[in-house]
Amino acid sequence: MSRSSEIKIQVTLDDTNVPDKILWYSSESNNASETEVKAILISIFEEASKDTLKLDLWTKDMQVGEMDRFMYQTLRALCDTYAKATNNEALANDMKHFAQYFGEKVEVIIPNNP
Repeated sequence: MSRSSEIKIQVTLDDTNVPDKILWYSSESNNASETEVKAILISIFEEASKDTLKLDLWTKDMQVGEMDRFMYQTLRALCDTYAKATNNEALANDMKHFAQYFGEKVEVIIPNNP
């Protein structure tokens, strides 16, 4: 038996079309209401064209430090996703080294000193 799930994203724009508020909802979430977030990154792989379509949005009140943390956490998550999807642990570990470097450079994490 198949089932479906719904993901809903609502973006409120200011007068200059900059995101002012982003709300998201998933029917799979334990939270029955929409949740306000400051940023979203969505990548969709289109089968016919073999292209990745992207939607990157962040609210005007998101601070640079928050974006640094968001990017670091996204990079780490991509490493895990890549490892899980491909079983290529060696390359996933190389990607993790870059994520570590990035996190240190933007001062989201403490440097690993040998």
